[in-house]
Parts: sequence; structure tokens; C-alpha cells
Amino acid sequence: MTNHWIDIKNADSILIIGSNAAEHHPISFKWVLRAKDAGATVMHVDPKFSRTSARSDFHVPIRSGTDIAFMGGMINYVLENGKYFKEYVVDYTNAPYIVSEDFEFNDGLFSGYDPKNRTYDQSTWKFDLDSNGIPKKDTSLKHSRCVFNLLKKHFSRYSIDNVSSVTGVSKDNLNKVYENFSSTGTGTRAGTIMYALGWTQHTVGVQNIRSAAILQLLLGNIGVAGGGINALRGEPNVQGSTDHTLLYHIIPGYMAMPKADWQTYEEYNKANTPVSNDTQSANWWQHKPKYFTSLLKGWFGENATAQNGYCYGLLPKIEKGADHSYMFLFDRMYKNEITGGFIIGLNPMNSVPNSNKVRKALDNLDWLVTQELHHSETTDNWHRPGVDPKKIKTEVFLLPSAHRVEKEGTVTNSGRWIGWHDKAIEPEAEARSFGAAFVPLMNKVQELYKKDGGKLPEAITLQNWPKTYDAEYWTRLINGQFTKDTVVKGKKYKKGQQVPSFTALGDDGSTMSLNWLYAGSYTEEDGNKAKRRNPKQTDMQANIGLYPNWAWCWPVNRRILYNRASVNADGMPLNPKKAVIKWDGKKWIGDVPDGGWKPMSSGEGKHPFIMSKHGHGQIFGPGRKDGPIPEHYEPVETPIASHPFSKQLSSPVYKKIDSEMDKLAKPADPNFPIVLTTYSLTEHWCGGGETRNVPNLLEAEPQLYVEMSPELAKEKGIANGDGVIVESIRGKVEAIAMVTVRMRPLLVEGKTVHLIGMPFCFGWTTPGTGDSTNRLTPSVGDPNTTIPEYKASCVNIRKADKLTEIEV
Repeated sequence: MTNHWIDIKNADSILIIGSNAAEHHPISFKWVLRAKDAGATVMHVDPKFSRTSARSDFHVPIRSGTDIAFMGGMINYVLENGKYFKEYVVDYTNAPYIVSEDFEFNDGLFSGYDPKNRTYDQSTWKFDLDSNGIPKKDTSLKHSRCVFNLLKKHFSRYSIDNVSSVTGVSKDNLNKVYENFSSTGTGTRAGTIMYALGWTQHTVGVQNIRSAAILQLLLGNIGVAGGGINALRGEPNVQGSTDHTLLYHIIPGYMAMPKADWQTYEEYNKANTPVSNDTQSANWWQHKPKYFTSLLKGWFGENATAQNGYCYGLLPKIEKGADHSYMFLFDRMYKNEITGGFIIGLNPMNSVPNSNKVRKALDNLDWLVTQELHHSETTDNWHRPGVDPKKIKTEVFLLPSAHRVEKEGTVTNSGRWIGWHDKAIEPEAEARSFGAAFVPLMNKVQELYKKDGGKLPEAITLQNWPKTYDAEYWTRLINGQFTKDTVVKGKKYKKGQQVPSFTALGDDGSTMSLNWLYAGSYTEEDGNKAKRRNPKQTDMQANIGLYPNWAWCWPVNRRILYNRASVNADGMPLNPKKAVIKWDGKKWIGDVPDGGWKPMSSGEGKHPFIMSKHGHGQIFGPGRKDGPIPEHYEPVETPIASHPFSKQLSSPVYKKIDSEMDKLAKPADPNFPIVLTTYSLTEHWCGGGETRNVPNLLEAEPQLYVEMSPELAKEKGIANGDGVIVESIRGKVEAIAMVTVRMRPLLVEGKTVHLIGMPFCFGWTTPGTGDSTNRLTPSVGDPNTTIPEYKASCVNIRKADKLTEIEV
């Protein structure tokens, strides 16, 4: 999230797409309504009419899985009608860069495609460099190979007619959204995009967000108040869990997980540290060795030395092409390649796609440790309906978990604000927090390795591991400490003292930090900044609602990322009425600037996009596994057999799993003509494992239902309240019909396509509610993240003679 919750109130135009913000992120919607009261236009693009739609200026129904077509049409509209903010585009983005002659795009495929392995060789996705190794530019934007003109050519196919035909969005609605949102490309108006899982859970999820990045860069909406691309996280600490790495391919602070190709500490740093010869590029990732070394020191303490590569050799390394996301982990369980494991605070037997297969996969484990507040479909998988518990070999341990109010610690919200919560009460009986469970467990594991040895015991025995768990202690370690007496900017720090900022971290073993982004959050001078509750602001800060003394925000308490893009070369705000930062002649005022250098006109400045190698916003974005520019591809299961943009129907590189239980419906399959999308409910949290055990919440939303249009209901002979069977090629689900105009049929490629929507928060452990909707969804995923395509699969629906899973 580039901005933060309060900043949404500064927007002049708000595009909510892939999100039902009012019901699922109500705090965000508070600020949406504040913006609307101030005159902003609010637009909701979503397959379903919801409470968000009701409070928006207009709702735009769209076929699920066609967001890139929708966004591509808007990019084309901006380019063709000259709505882009030219000064910003030329000065702050890579639009003027000249792309190599070797790069091509032909009929849905980028250059370098290997059809045998279904992967891209990205070597042609590069820029032409001058003799100094700096990308060549044409600031007039006339060169045929500059990013701007390649982009214009790429999206010229995304006409109003083509976009309307594929998405099912009326031409009138397309023009209304495009005209309104593109009006922000002036420097004096701002538009924000708010998205959630409705955008990420697709085989093109990353490219959905890339399309937003391109649009916002063209309009000059990154780095400004009321702008940005704002990811609405599904629970209070999703941002924090991502920062500290729940994803297998990164380590804390968004650094790459070691790979088999990088066997040594030196090889890792060389492969992951970009080099830029542009003296005006901050190229901030050049400091990665400092952050990585400090992380290794945090993990291994005094055992990590320069002589042993800071214990880098003890880290596990991913083999080339390996995927350790949960989709593939459960496939390995299904194939008897995993014998045991821990599933903590997660209910995958409810929330992982193709859950009929996933449940069978779990049966193959010899042992399983779970830790939960309540019994769930995962903890109790061994006696699910239709299964004889005596035939399940898995030995399951259920550890009682403390509730969030029974523990203290930090929560990092969507806006990157880190707040502290105190413990309200002590956990009952033997319940423990995850930390209080894992620290003694790890101590025992270390003890056993020291006693009995094993394969590479040093990877365990040399870890710098505490004897007890204390949240405040870990918060100090996450910030980081000096490992020897050090002088920083003339100030002396002793060994063991807190580092003041990530600028103090070193690659010489003098510092440790468990996450460089959080360095500065717990300092010697100010203590635990997550606990700050001071509303004090300057007039300039109060004008846009920065609240810099309330909690703390990574990085370095910067509330709006890339804010140097909100000023001109002299450091003057492009929009003085909503200034984020300003150069007063001696220093920057307002927000913490994205780098403290003087303005560009001084000759000592830096390009504003400091995390990019060359310092510019990446309209052309090499590095993604499915292309440097977004392209519309159909969901893997689609109701149509072709589309007007290319002959390539679905993403050529999407992740898939092959087994006899991983069947996929063929395109335009008459047996499965209806598009299913899944979503959350206000009353139930995620898979419902916790909230289904709260009686009043279960009373408010008591059972699985399926929303469908009156037209579809009539076609299928279904009445409101009827029991129905929803079936995909992988399985079937029983639900109650909710016939509503909130869902409507769409005209797609000349034929009527019906959409239905179902929540995924019910399961068999709560009697009478039904079972997991994810028994219907396919195990296919985004090639960059392997996030599954929950939001667009194909099914059929019929009236049930009787229901077995739901008591009507």
C-alpha cells in the first residue's frame, strides 16, 4: 500500500475494483465517504452489487477475470486522448527509455517464450544502454522503441468495443469510469485505486496490479496525497506477516530466498544487489548486503562471522524451478512425498482450492501438529463426513492457542502503520500464543541436535535463539542492535544498543536486524514507537492527515511512499493545496521525504523512485514471469473460446498441478457455462473457523448460499430459498439459493454469460452450515506468486431434490 487509510480522504476520484471495501474493510470506507463528502467521485467495479456499490456514485458490473481488459481500455483511453500528466511521465517514469530491438510481442506472446517448459527467457526484455551503462532515453517520446510508444501500440487493441465485448461492461459505463478517473492526470487532482483479493486471486493477479501501476504512473498519481495503489488487507496484521515473510520465495524485508545457484554469501549478494551507473539514481537496493548481513547476524548472532560468510551456508536453498507454495505442498502430500508437518493458525481444508483433493492429501501424513482456538476442518479432517477415522493413519496433535486479546505485540496494518496492542487477559488453561509455543519447542529441538547430532546440525544449533518468549524483546530485535561499539553521524552507540535507522546497518557484522524495514521503530531515544499515541501535527501535515507521531510507519515513518514524485525539480509541490513534502530552502518539511537529498534542480538530487534500479517508475516492468506489460488472458476456466486481443486464450505460463483429481473444464464447456466468484462476509472472518463459533455472528450469517440473478434462476427453475447443487468438474457443493438483482447476466462476445457468487466461510465442523465452496475451485495459480484463481472458475447449477449437508 503506497499511501495509508486516512489519506484516502484526499482523493478526487476513487476506483474500487476487486474489493467490497464497505463490508470487508470498513475502516477504509470511512475515509472513502469522507472523500465523497468533499466532492470525490466513487466508482465500484465488481461482479456483484454490494454495500460498497450502494454508497458509490455508480456501480459497474464486470465479468470476473477480465480486469486487465478493463484497465487496458483505460490506459488506451488515457494515451489516445492525451490525458496523461506529461511532465510526470517524462521526468519520473521509464516511459522515455528505449527498449531493445530484440523485445517483441506477437499475438499474445512476448519474446523468449519456451512452449515446452511454459516459461519465458526474459533476456530480451531489456533497455538499450549508452556507453556508461545507463538506459537511453527520448524525452520527446517520439522514438518508436521508447516505452511510451510500445505501450501505446500494445494497448491500441483495447478499444471500447473490444473491452466491452470481453468484460461485459457497457460502453456507457466504460466511458464514465475512464473519463472520470483520467481527469486526475493534471498534477492538481488525485485518484486512488483500492483493491483486495478480488484482484490478486487470479492467474493474472500480479499483472492486474501492474496495470494499476501503469495507469497511476501515467496520471501522476503515485507519491501524492489522495493517490496511490492501496491494497486492502484481509485482517489487521496481513501486512506485518508479509513483511516478516510468510511467503516461501522471500526472506524478511522483501529480499530473495537463497537459491541453489547462490551457494556462497558472495554469490547471493552479487546476484541480488543491483548496480546503477546513473549518479542521479539512489538505487536503494544497492544497500541490500547491509540488510542481509544484519539479518544473518540476527539469526546466528556471534556465530555469524565474515570468515564463515555469516553462516549463509547453513540456510536452505531453493532448487531451480521448485515451488513451495501451499498449493504444491499439498500436491506433494497427495503424492506421499511429505510425512508430517505443522499447520498453525490456518484452515487449508476449507480455504485451499480443490479441497476434496487437499483433504485426501492430509490423510497421507504420518503426523500433524495443529494449534487453534477451535476445532476446524483441518484439525478434525480425520473424521470428516464420508470417512472412516479408523482408516486414517495420521496422528494429530491439537495445541490450544491463545486468542489475540490474550497476548501482546505489534500489528502492522495495510498502511504500514505499526501499532502495539496490550494483553487484555491471560490465556485460559494450557493455551499459549504462537511465540510461547514455538520458542520452547525450538529450544528442545536445539537440545536434541546438540545431544544426538543429525544432518547439518549447525543449521539448528548455531541459531541465536532466546530461552523464553517476550514480545517486547522480539520487537527490539526486529528493529536491530549494534553488535559492537559504533559511531553513527558523530554519536557513539555501545554494543547491544538499538540502531537508530536502517541507514546505520552495516555489511561488516557490526549490526543485527531481523527486518531492515522496521529499523527505527524501537530506538534508544524514543523507545517502542509502536506505542505512540500522539496526535500532534504541523499545519501542513494536518492538512492531509499524516499524524506522524501516532504509532510508526515503515520505512523511517514515511507515510506516503515515493513522495519526491509529488514535487517539481525545485522541490515545490505539484499540488500546493495538498502538499506532501516541500523544500523550504534548507530542508524538507511535511512527510519524511523519500530520501533526504536536495531537490533535483540543485544538482544534488535523486530520481524519486528510489527502489528501482534506475530511479524511475516502471511502466515497462521486466522481472515478472508473465511479461513486462500486462496483457489480457482469460481465466483458466472460461465461458468463452476466444477473445479479440490475441489467439492466446489463457496465460501461457500460469501455474498448474497435474493429477487425476486436478481436472479443468475446457474453454466454453457447455457442461460448466456459469462463472463462479467467491468472496468473504462481514460477519465471518476468512474461512470462518473462529467466527462460526460465535453464536450471534453465526445467527447473522448461518449457512452457505449462492447469489444468482433472477434470469438465471428462471432459466434453471430455481426459487429464492431453494436448495441447489453447484457443480464444477472437480466436485459439488450444496447451498441455498439467493435470487437477487445484485448479480446480473452480462453480454460477453455476443452471448449471455451468467455469474454467481458464493462465500467460502462455511464448513462441516459447524453443523447445518454447509461445507467448503473451495471444493469447486481449481488448483491453478499466478506464475509469480502461485496465488490460486479463486475468483473465476466455471460451474453449473441445478435445483436439489434434497440436501444432505444443510438442514433447511
